[in-house]
Amino acid sequence: MNQFLHLNLRDDFGLKLGLTKIALEARLKECSNVLTLGVYPNFSDYNKDELQLINEAEKIYYPTLFYSDIFTAMGKPIFPSLHTYLFAQDKIKQTALFNLLSIPHPRTRVFYGERQKKKILEYFQFPFIAKIPKGSAMGRGVYLINSENDLLEYLCLAKNAYIQEYLKIDRDIRVVIIGKKVALAYFRIAPKGEFRTNVAVGGSISFDKVPDKAIDIALYTAQKCNWNDVGIDICCYDNNYYIFEANMKYGKEGFRQAGINYINFMESLIETGQI
Repeated sequence: MNQFLHLNLRDDFGLKLGLTKIALEARLKECSNVLTLGVYPNFSDYNKDELQLINEAEKIYYPTLFYSDIFTAMGKPIFPSLHTYLFAQDKIKQTALFNLLSIPHPRTRVFYGERQKKKILEYFQFPFIAKIPKGSAMGRGVYLINSENDLLEYLCLAKNAYIQEYLKIDRDIRVVIIGKKVALAYFRIAPKGEFRTNVAVGGSISFDKVPDKAIDIALYTAQKCNWNDVGIDICCYDNNYYIFEANMKYGKEGFRQAGINYINFMESLIETGQI
């Protein structure tokens, strides 16, 4: 649990009471126009001044999944949206939503239990992609399955098998949407001998012009899914665009390489009321 709650600013806290921009999670803790209170699982652990700030704030930034639905239920505006939190790091729910909304997505199926897992090869031919469906990020928990032995090793790791067709590509597109606009878009290029494009596994970033169609489908997806702080991963395969997944905990390396100071950028969006 984050223990930066009191920030060692007790002597200055009276000056902070006039600041209405309040965050709980640490993502904005370096922003000069936001006071980050930190996260306590017991709401009663916030002191009187902090409770006053929370109650009087026009909006709570990064309230965490735990508090996002609570604040939403009481009518307190939050950023990111509740829907953004509800679909974070849950590939199964994202896939179901993409299918319901007819958003183009690689053919994917989830197999539950040992009986269903035995039918995987009735639906997919080697090679295919297998993923740990919940909690995985930065390329971890993603496997290229080339054989029955690969599949058996994956099934030992996954309670529920998330299986996806393999689209052979050497790059994909990351479109970061903050609020209602595209903040950044770039290509991620897989390193030699690697099927994943994630920067965390050695992928490189290219700022070649991203096709307008990729931008449009990313914006459409974010709008239809009610996500307002998300990195959407897209690929172009056989002249068609597909949404791989949405990353609500996207990294900042793309911003750094683009020469964008993420903290200054977020300060500006907050100050101008864009988020």
